[in-house]
Amino acid sequence: METSIVGVGVGITDRFRTVVEEKIAKIQTLAAKAQRLDVKVTHRVYRNGRIPDETVELTLVGKGPVVRAEAVDGDKFVALDLAIDKMTEQLRRAKEKRVDGRQHPRGPHFEKGSGSLEGIDVQPASAEVLHAVATGSIPVQSEEEEDYSPVVIRTKSFEAEWMTVEEAVDRMELVGHDFFLFVDARTDHPSVVYRRKGWDYGVIALSTQAPPAEALAS
Repeated sequence: METSIVGVGVGITDRFRTVVEEKIAKIQTLAAKAQRLDVKVTHRVYRNGRIPDETVELTLVGKGPVVRAEAVDGDKFVALDLAIDKMTEQLRRAKEKRVDGRQHPRGPHFEKGSGSLEGIDVQPASAEVLHAVATGSIPVQSEEEEDYSPVVIRTKSFEAEWMTVEEAVDRMELVGHDFFLFVDARTDHPSVVYRRKGWDYGVIALSTQAPPAEALAS
C-alpha cells in the first residue's frame, strides 16, 4: 500500500514517517485491497493563548468507498495513534457488517400496513429537526465564545451518488462523520442520514416538487 505524508505548518520528520509505516499494519490487515493511505498533519496556533495542537487526518483510498478518520492532540504521535484507532474501528465494523450480510441477507423494506421502514435501524427526523432545516435556524456562537473556539468553515463539493438508505448509513460509518448526503435510489430525492443518540440513525429527504405558481408570484 502506497503511503503519502504531508505537513501543513509543521515539518514531517523521518521518525514520524517510520512510526506511520509501523502503525499502518493494522489498517492493511483490515483493508487488504487498499491502494493508498494519505496522512495529513496540520499544526494549529491559536491567537487567544491556547496551546497549539496537531490534527492528523487519514484518508484510505482503494477499490470501494473512501475511508476517513481524524484526531487532534497536542502531540502529533498521539493524534496519529487516535486516528489509526478510529480508522481500524470503522474498518472492523464494516467488515463485520459484510460478514453478517452474507450470513443474514438484509435490506430495508416498507410495511404496507404501517408505512414504516423495516430492516434498518432508521428513525424519521423529528419536527424540530425538519423546522431547523427549513428555516435555517442554526445556532450561532457569541463573540465571547468565538474568542475561545474559532470556527473555520470549509466548503466541499461532491458528485451526487444514488444509493439506498442502508448503503448511505454504511458509507457514513466508513468516513467517520455524523451525517452523509446522498440521493435515495428508491425515490430520487436528495437525502441525508444522520447519527442520533446511541446507535440510532435518522434520515431527512427533500421533496423535488416545484412550488405552486402563486407562491412564485408572491
